[in-house]
Amino acid sequence: MKDNVLGPGSIEWLGTHYRTTLTTAETGGVMSITDSVSPPGSGPARHIHHDADETFVILTGDAEFWLAGERFVRGPAQTVFIPRGTEHTFRILSDTPCRHLVILTPGGFEGFFAEMAEGQFRIPQDMPAIEDSAARHNLTFTGPPLGAEEAEAGL
Repeated sequence: MKDNVLGPGSIEWLGTHYRTTLTTAETGGVMSITDSVSPPGSGPARHIHHDADETFVILTGDAEFWLAGERFVRGPAQTVFIPRGTEHTFRILSDTPCRHLVILTPGGFEGFFAEMAEGQFRIPQDMPAIEDSAARHNLTFTGPPLGAEEAEAGL
């Protein structure tokens, strides 16, 4: 794993930098916390974590969230709670990177970030490998990232 903007032990995939600051092993499986820096305009495809609640704590920048059909924006010092089994995604709106903590309970999902960084998988070219890892981490992709529909419509 290469070092980057988050310092030693951090990893990078598709321009987003991750550093797990509290591992699943350190909490006996209860939770994990990953410090993440995402570039402007980035965000994952819509998805569901089937076995974990997810909380975002925005430290810098602004992000638009889509949570079960509702869209809203969060900025520094704001949080978002996503109950397990809830379809969601987000997109970085600010023109600078957004730094946020990703807290998952129970822990374990940080392994997905590690697998993606190790393989440097590309979207859409490597989707079968990405989906295999997602399945191992109880994640299902359910739709496009935020902004994809607008881009296709030329908006």
